[in-house]
Amino acid sequence: MKIFSSFQASRLTGKNLHWGMPFALSVEPTTSCNLRCPECPSGLRSFTRPTGMLDPKLFEKAIEELSDDLIYLILYFQGEPYLHPEFHGLVKAAKQRKLYVATSTNAHYLDNENARKTIDSGLDRLIISLDGTDQETYASYRIGGKLDKVLDGTRNLLKLRDEMRSKTPFVVFQFLVTGKNEHQIPEVKKMAKELGVDDVWLKTAQIYDYENGNELIPQQSRYSRYRKLSNGKWALKNAMSDRCWKMWHSSVITWDGKVIPCCFDKDASHSLGNLNEESFRVVWKGEKYNAFRSNLLSNRSSIDICKNCTEGTEIWV
Repeated sequence: MKIFSSFQASRLTGKNLHWGMPFALSVEPTTSCNLRCPECPSGLRSFTRPTGMLDPKLFEKAIEELSDDLIYLILYFQGEPYLHPEFHGLVKAAKQRKLYVATSTNAHYLDNENARKTIDSGLDRLIISLDGTDQETYASYRIGGKLDKVLDGTRNLLKLRDEMRSKTPFVVFQFLVTGKNEHQIPEVKKMAKELGVDDVWLKTAQIYDYENGNELIPQQSRYSRYRKLSNGKWALKNAMSDRCWKMWHSSVITWDGKVIPCCFDKDASHSLGNLNEESFRVVWKGEKYNAFRSNLLSNRSSIDICKNCTEGTEIWV
């Protein structure tokens, strides 16, 4: 209530008012990835920031400080979380703090051992990226990926979950809708049902170079973040309003301890502090964070990471 009321007060007055601590947090286990997806800086190997692995001690320090206020934790930002050698230990540490814990994976590492460890860890939700129902379509975006491996990993996990009589993790197929796979939406739903997957999410694709059109933009408008203008150019559907709920209720921590505004700052170009040097509370209440919030309340369109943001308009079906 503190966070929500301060957000509404800020939205109405245009002044940066913030009370309380975040109840949602994303923490990045690693920027490493085994695939080369074309709209992902991990896949493109295009980061200017270094690649590395999250220090478990830094992670435990952060969740210890935040656990009284935190409800939801996603152990994912960029990269493939299962490449972190102590990923399951990170989940267990968060579960000991009674947090709801989710992660997102390309599911190439869900062999029997990892599947069992995933269930044992207490992970609440596992989001599996599945962007095609045949190898050709899947690999057109998940470059270097093997659909059979994803499906085998899913089967491994679901079979073990039944055998271990566990209710978790809740397993989701996340289908990133593009111009190359939109015809397979009915098929992915059918596939999920046959496998026993708990849900299917259809997610709109973030495309960096969209102004002149892009083959990844779906033909079905409901699944696109972009609209075609009368001059032939493309633009975001989202109106750039001077507010952002995410900046009041959540935050992102990179593998090396940087605190950044949100998941759109993939290259951590807006570092608001570093947990290796100060506490999260000091960063959250600090001058840089408040200046960033004030800027988006007055001139959000001037912030580079906001220019391809769909806050308030993302489509999940």
